Amino acid sequence: MTTISVSTEVRDTLASNGAVVALESTIFSNLGLPSPANAQALSSCIAAIRKAGAVPAITAVIDGVARVGLNESEHERILGPAKKAGERELALAIAQQWSVGATTVSASLLLAARAGIGVFATGGIGGVHRDVQLHGDISADLGALAAHPVVTVCAGAKSFLDLPRTLEYLETLGVPVVGVACDEFPAFTVHSSGLPIPARVDTVQQLASYTRAHRALGRTGGILACVPVPLADSLDKTMIDKIIEDALAATAKAGIVGPAVTPHVLGAIAAATSGTSVVANLSLAENNARVAAELAVQLRN
Repeated sequence: MTTISVSTEVRDTLASNGAVVALESTIFSNLGLPSPANAQALSSCIAAIRKAGAVPAITAVIDGVARVGLNESEHERILGPAKKAGERELALAIAQQWSVGATTVSASLLLAARAGIGVFATGGIGGVHRDVQLHGDISADLGALAAHPVVTVCAGAKSFLDLPRTLEYLETLGVPVVGVACDEFPAFTVHSSGLPIPARVDTVQQLASYTRAHRALGRTGGILACVPVPLADSLDKTMIDKIIEDALAATAKAGIVGPAVTPHVLGAIAAATSGTSVVANLSLAENNARVAAELAVQLRN
């Protein structure tokens, strides 16, 4: 049984010391952005990575095989209905021959690490949920960041999470958090949460030097590189905070818990902002893909 299949393009690029950027597939599936925005995100992220001189490696489970790198003819598979596959579910998706398993951050980090890919781009990571003392809900993304030697380029964490506790938990796990030309932790579609980041670099070249030093020390975990959503597309923090408060209250009233909370709240934000949150999501996803590709190119030298 083939557990992980790396595409020919990705395998050949890695073998020749080329630049590769891993991508998750949840954002492109029915579990992420609504259609047709999901297809637009897929196209723009791939284009940004290739323009910067790197090769995109989309991760997913297709017909029971964990894939690292998809052919263009297979993109339609991940744009449709899928089951969410985190790191915990990967073996199950393989054993049960899932038709399409959309990989989350944690699953993508595992697959990237196994394939030898050192840079991963996503939108916003998961984190510590609000009222964690009542339910203990902490995203598996955080543990995966600590476990796998991959740089994750993201727009911080999703704004409806407990961001101060998320940063504290990352510190507990020993995950370096660095702002790329920013001093404050981004909040996904909001440019800044107002929370200070412990480290800053001003250029991708400096981020590459930081990454090399991290690896030279024998660190076996990853780095979280935070790139804010472009200001022109950032949503207003005060407005989003109010929308999130109302959405979380409605979620609790409806008895929605666990993994179902994230898509429910994101849907509520999209509806309340008349789709401007989707525009922000598209903007930050493309921007992160570009920065990740530039980093991958720098690291191959």
